[in-house]
Amino acid sequence: MPETSSGEAFSSLPLAAELLDNLDSLGYRTMTPIQAQSLPWILKGQDLIGQGKTGSGKTAAFGLGVLSALDVSRFDVQALVLCPTRELADQVAEELRRLARMLANVKVLTLCGGAPLGPQLNSLAHGAHVVVGTPGRVEEHLRKGSLSLSGLSLLVLDEADRMLDMGFQAALETIVAATPTSRQTLLFSATYGEGIRPVAQRMLHDPVRVKVDSTHDDRSIRQHFHQVADEPARFPALCRLLLHYRPESSVVFCNTRKETRAVADALNEAGFSAQPLHGDLEQRDRDQTLIRFANRSLSILVATDVAARGLDIEALDAVFNYQLARELESHIHRIGRTGRAGARGVACTLLTANETHRFERLADFVGERLTLEPLPEPATVEQRPFQPIMETLQIDAGKKQKIRPGDILGALTTGDGDAALRGDQIGKIKVFERTAYVAVERSIAEKALATLRAGTLKGRSCRARRVGNQGES
Repeated sequence: MPETSSGEAFSSLPLAAELLDNLDSLGYRTMTPIQAQSLPWILKGQDLIGQGKTGSGKTAAFGLGVLSALDVSRFDVQALVLCPTRELADQVAEELRRLARMLANVKVLTLCGGAPLGPQLNSLAHGAHVVVGTPGRVEEHLRKGSLSLSGLSLLVLDEADRMLDMGFQAALETIVAATPTSRQTLLFSATYGEGIRPVAQRMLHDPVRVKVDSTHDDRSIRQHFHQVADEPARFPALCRLLLHYRPESSVVFCNTRKETRAVADALNEAGFSAQPLHGDLEQRDRDQTLIRFANRSLSILVATDVAARGLDIEALDAVFNYQLARELESHIHRIGRTGRAGARGVACTLLTANETHRFERLADFVGERLTLEPLPEPATVEQRPFQPIMETLQIDAGKKQKIRPGDILGALTTGDGDAALRGDQIGKIKVFERTAYVAVERSIAEKALATLRAGTLKGRSCRARRVGNQGES
C-alpha cells in the first residue's frame, strides 16, 4: 500500500471487527485517497467508477467491499473480480486472502488462462465465495457450465481499460449477461476515455465517480530526457544510462514485441541480465521471468506497455523508455512504475530529432516544461555491466505435495556445520500447484542446490535446478 494517505482511519468505516483487527495487524491504519473516497459508497452497495494510477490502493478498496458483502454460510460464488492478466489476478487473490485472514472459512479461487483446466474444475466442484480471474477463462467455465454466477452480488472490473485494450469486450459482455441485474458493480481503471465510457454506461447503474491524482510527483521521480543522433544510437545510450545509474531492478519499455526481444538479447550480449516480456511468451516462460524479476535474480525487464500493465512491481529503481510511448497516457503509466511508496525513482527517455513534435505534445499533456539533457559521461573501465545478487532455484514439488514456504526454508537452513545456510541468504519463496521457486544469494547458489538435491521435503526427495534465461536451467 502506498505511503500517501488521506489521514482518515479505517476504523471510521462500518467494517467488521475481524477486518479492522486484521488491517491493524497488517499496518493498514489510514486510508489512501482512493480508499477514503470510494469505500463509504462501496459499503453502501453503490455502483462505482474508480479512476486511479497503479499503486493508489484500489485493490484494498474493492477487496474490503468484497469481503464485507460476503455471507460465508452460503457456499456459492458471491463476488467476481475480473483482471486483464493472470499475474494481476494472482496478486489480487493473494491480497484478498491477506485481508480475509481473520474471517472464518472464506474461499478465494483463481480462474486464469495458461493454467490447467482440470484442477480448476475440481476446485469449482467444491465451491467458492470469491472468484478472481481473467475474462477468457471465466467465460470458458460459464460455457462449460462449471461456473454459475446466479448468486453473484458483487462484480469488480479491475484495470477495465486494459481489458478492453486486450480485446476482452465480447467476453466481458458474455460474463455480465450471466450475472443478476441486481448486482453491485465496481469498475476501476487508470483511464476513462471514449472506449470505456459506453461499456461503463451499459454495465453500471447510476454509478458514483471517484478520481484521484497520481501518487507520484517530481519529488519522488526524477525525469530525464536525452536526445540521440539516430536509431542505432539508442542502444549505446541505454547502456550508458544503465552503467551510470546501476539500478538493481529496472524496466526498459519498448513499443513493439520485436524490439523487446532485440533489446533484451543485445543487453545480455553486453553482459547485463535481461529478459523480454511480451504477448508471444509461453505462460511458463512468462511466469518464470516475472518470478526472477520479483525476487531480484533478474535485473532488467524489457517490456511492451501491454505486457507490463497490471503487474504489481515493487521497489523499482528506474524506468528507461527506449522510445517515447505512442500514447501520451502510457508515458505516465510507465514512469509511475518507479518512485513508489515514498521511495525515489529515476525515469529516463530516449528520443531522436524525428520525435521532437511528440516530445512537445508530451510537455503540453503533462503541463510541465520538459528539457533535453546530455547523456551521462561514458562509463569507466571499473563500471562493468552488473549482475543480480540473487539466483532462482526451481523445485519439482508444490502445493499438491503439501509443500509450504517454511518447508523449503527449513530444508535450506537446518543441518550440521557447513551444510546449513543462513536465513538472510535466502530471498523470496513462491509455491505453486506442482512447483516452487526460491531465491538465494548468487554466491551460495551451488551450495543451496546441492542441499536441496541431497535432502528431502515432506519426507520425499525432490529435483531442483537453476532457472536461467528463456526458462533454461
